[in-house]
Amino acid sequence: MSNPLAIDLFCGLGGWTDGLLAEGWDVAGFDIEQHIYGEHRYPAQLVVQDVLTLHGSQFRSANLIVASPPCQEYSYMAMPWSLAKAKAAAIRADTTGAELERLNRLFNACFRIQREACEAAGRHIPLLVENVRGAIPWVGRSRWNFGSFHLWGDVPALMPVTFKATKVPGFHFDGNGGSFQTASVDQHIKLGGSWFHGYRQGQGPRNHGSNSKARKAASAKIAKIPLPLSRYIAATFRPQIAEAAE
Repeated sequence: MSNPLAIDLFCGLGGWTDGLLAEGWDVAGFDIEQHIYGEHRYPAQLVVQDVLTLHGSQFRSANLIVASPPCQEYSYMAMPWSLAKAKAAAIRADTTGAELERLNRLFNACFRIQREACEAAGRHIPLLVENVRGAIPWVGRSRWNFGSFHLWGDVPALMPVTFKATKVPGFHFDGNGGSFQTASVDQHIKLGGSWFHGYRQGQGPRNHGSNSKARKAASAKIAKIPLPLSRYIAATFRPQIAEAAE
């Protein structure tokens, strides 16, 4: 392939992939299911597979790995509810570390895959992991954030100044040339993959079951990485690849 290759883990509807494709990358996405909601679907080659079953050696030819692991539990435990606080307390009280390992298993899988890919390739393959602020108490401080989109891993040292942005259904980003703008915000606030509009403590969203297609569609759209962010990352890493090839 003449274009650099990126791997998009937990790809969903392809927020990372949209920006990568726009900057001339080839992308392969991996997710446990195919997300198709009307005209919304993943825009590149998709492999339907549990990311936990992947071994990084199969990505030895990749130039970049991006990931957005599900973050419902992190967000839930950040809520000011007694059940959410009790759940967090139970994980902290587990002296074996098993519950913390279970909580972070998808997040940690991204770095395991990166390590395996680097070992197989004999070179460093950068990784960026996106999640929510609620993950910080459990996985450590993020290196940068664009509103509620927090980043871990090989985040570039120079990142643009951003305005407040919140993950919300139907959000959009304005601006040309990859500039970062404020997201439009409405009453449906997205906190890490869950739809909390109309939420009551101990209950699910009022109008949709937890596994309903409408809820999955809403969550997938809300969780999608903003195009200016994905394009900035894609453009930032592409020159490094060209220099390394020379």
